[in-house]
Amino acid sequence: MMLCSPLLGALLTIVVGCLCLLKLLRHRGPQEPPLDKGLVPWLGHAIAFRKNMYEFLKRMRAKHGDVFTVQLGGQYITFVMDPLSFGPIIKDTQRVLDFKEYAQELVLKVFGYHSVDGDHQMIHSASAKHLMGQGLEDLNKAMLNCLSLVMLGPKGLSLDASSWHEDGLFCFCYSIMFKAGFLSLFGCTKDKAQDLLESEELFTKFRRFDLLFPRFVYSLLGPREWVEVSQLQRLFHKRLSVEQNLEKDGISNWLGCMLQFLREQGMESSMQDKFNFMMLWASQGNTGPACFWALMFLLKHQDAMKAVQEEATQVLGEGRLEGRKSFAFTLSSLKHTPVLDSVMQETLRLGTSPTLLRMVQKDCVLKMDSGQEYQIRRGDKVALFPYLSVHMDPDIHPEPTVFKYNRFLNPDGTRKVDFYKSGKKIHHYNMPWGSGVSICPGRFFALSEMKIFVLLMVTYFDFELVDPDVPVPPLHPRRWGFGTSQPSYEVRFRYRLKPMHATSHRLSRSVKDAVSRRFWPDPPLRRSTHEHLNLNLQRVSHPGGQTELV
Repeated sequence: MMLCSPLLGALLTIVVGCLCLLKLLRHRGPQEPPLDKGLVPWLGHAIAFRKNMYEFLKRMRAKHGDVFTVQLGGQYITFVMDPLSFGPIIKDTQRVLDFKEYAQELVLKVFGYHSVDGDHQMIHSASAKHLMGQGLEDLNKAMLNCLSLVMLGPKGLSLDASSWHEDGLFCFCYSIMFKAGFLSLFGCTKDKAQDLLESEELFTKFRRFDLLFPRFVYSLLGPREWVEVSQLQRLFHKRLSVEQNLEKDGISNWLGCMLQFLREQGMESSMQDKFNFMMLWASQGNTGPACFWALMFLLKHQDAMKAVQEEATQVLGEGRLEGRKSFAFTLSSLKHTPVLDSVMQETLRLGTSPTLLRMVQKDCVLKMDSGQEYQIRRGDKVALFPYLSVHMDPDIHPEPTVFKYNRFLNPDGTRKVDFYKSGKKIHHYNMPWGSGVSICPGRFFALSEMKIFVLLMVTYFDFELVDPDVPVPPLHPRRWGFGTSQPSYEVRFRYRLKPMHATSHRLSRSVKDAVSRRFWPDPPLRRSTHEHLNLNLQRVSHPGGQTELV
């Protein structure tokens, strides 16, 4: 028996070595897509891919065509760039392309959450029940109340409502949307001021985790950053614990429904805490950045701003504040905003870059719209990158890099759904939410909360760029493939409550303080709230510089 262990170990080493050697010596087989392994064994094109996924895939498509397989860190991924051929991959009628295995590995690594049987379906079922129909209306109401709390403060208007305030547009949008979204989903206590303080502190930690997230996924963190990520994970597990949630009122039915399922499955409370962290990220990691892009495009395209403002006036009226503490807002108006709907569609087309990834469970054949068939190997991955293959396709979207607020409107003002490629009507003409089994289950609520925020801004606030000539920032290359992209640098803007709302009232300092306390990765930019605020007020009359977001 003592001899068997070394022999088995040696045999296992030989088998693993042979498998690795076969991967290193892999060649393109009959009817397989073009294979590009790169010059570095095993690593392949991983460095170029992680540096700038968009530019890398553009080069690969120019070199190989619409279907190709590349080696990335020991993995072989086949990219399909023809949107007319997406259907069979997304529908997966052969049941050979799996999303769940990859998703389970990712959420375990990032959030520490061990999936249980049925939880993927449970999330979609809970979302269909509570993020659509009456459930969505209830949550929209909670979100509106929380936006009023965050933007006006717990005591309503105070001393300087009609004064101009300056901030970074990205952090302003991200901070407000995170805090309001967090409070609407995870509930509040009776102490609203303390709730705001807690949400602000949590956003600071969330933003730090967010900055590390892309390199964390790719395992590219330095030793100190790995320690920091572990500390942040533990902090979120503690702050979002089921025990702490019991002390709050108004926890969303959506979150409560999912936690009840997990309890019924016998899941330990510590793992439910990790589930809460995962859902916080899923619900708050994209809406704030998307709102930045929406306001940025409106500020740079005054025809779009005018059209949205006119529509807002039609459906909401001039707007008024109720009891100085909340925005008067008819939530049913969200169903009657075709112009804003088009603006949001166009914003998401230009600002989101998700990757749809599937694990190949067994050898299969992918049939393209052209009739060409490709053999795909078991153990490989199949990927779609709609930003390049759909959103930036000039055949589908003429002048694809240009923001056109009415791109998704027909001449009669109705929603446009007919788009074409090569003369053929295309079903997947805009894919910010993913598609198929990996489609975002919370997309209806996400869109609603973003629309509420934009409508509040154009109805109740005056806002403008500090430097009117500042260009729209390019998308940050490190965020490719991770949902809503973020800008490469911050953009300064100024805002105030419209004078008609500020008569005898003035804007709560809580907004000014809250949006001015920011985490910046560059230490020289970190200031106390008072110092930061004074700097902003002193620079109101001067163009703001660009601050890189890393």
